[in-house]
Amino acid sequence: MLEMISIPLNLLWKHPGCGNIVTFAQFLFIAVEGFLFEADLGRKHPAIPIRYYAIMVTMFFTVSVVNNYALNLHIAMPLHMIFRSGSLIANMILGIIILKKRYSVFKYASIALVSVGIFICTFMSAKQVTSQSSSSENDGFQAFAWWFLGIGALTFALLMSARMGIFQETLYKQFGKHAKEALFYNHALPLPGFIFLASDIYDHAVLFNNSELYQVPVVGVVVPIMWFYLLMNVITQYVCIRGVFILTTECASLTVTLVVTLRKFVRALEAVRLTSPSFCTQTEASPSALGSGCVLISRFGSQGLLSSPRVWCVYSAIWSSSLMGL
Repeated sequence: MLEMISIPLNLLWKHPGCGNIVTFAQFLFIAVEGFLFEADLGRKHPAIPIRYYAIMVTMFFTVSVVNNYALNLHIAMPLHMIFRSGSLIANMILGIIILKKRYSVFKYASIALVSVGIFICTFMSAKQVTSQSSSSENDGFQAFAWWFLGIGALTFALLMSARMGIFQETLYKQFGKHAKEALFYNHALPLPGFIFLASDIYDHAVLFNNSELYQVPVVGVVVPIMWFYLLMNVITQYVCIRGVFILTTECASLTVTLVVTLRKFVRALEAVRLTSPSFCTQTEASPSALGSGCVLISRFGSQGLLSSPRVWCVYSAIWSSSLMGL
């Protein structure tokens, strides 16, 4: 559920492997802001014990890194975004298993539609990988094996993200609502882990420095355009992620997952629209099924949960920042 780190499409298309530097920039910005204004320069003690944040952070960091790495495993961008929209399925399954929850028929129907959409996109992506690989049988098998590994990575990240959302929901029930504190610790504690990604981050920083120059409107400062894209993404994603953490204190885990999934769905549509015509034609049924499922669950499954004015303000902030971050 909290797997909200998002990479803008303009960054991904120019540098498909830039996920680590984008994630690091977002984590660093939120951690610094939280250290100054939430932790009061370290003088404020957390309401939730650090050991619980350590567990959550381990899952959060793992999900972010695995999702970024999957882009290097022959996973098409639309498939990557649509597959991650399956968080509704994972959240519902784990909710039934762990929390012993039961859902309405409309929710089960919507989950079935989302599942169909993901299956269609995954199946057509597998055909595309096979057709684009070399005529050599060994090369074709190798490309498919990497793609299959990428699907495994996305599945693991999906289940881990859903488990993390349920874990956070139980923490708030036990210790109370502390959205800003959770936002800070979930982004500050993982920072040492980026040491293992330092080489990749540095390589992409060099690539960003060598990108074309861009004059920032109003201020007139000239900077490499990739750094400008990164700055805009960090700001918009901060608004979006902050909103999601507030939602986790106001709504059930499945409802927050719905909001995040709808956000991913818009990004998936944009990715499908801008990819090759053949892939768009083959996967056009997938976003349709996903969209229908999301509309069903938002119409019949979340009545009363988004009625609070504060929740709707947060919801609007998430959507506006997401659209700007495309």
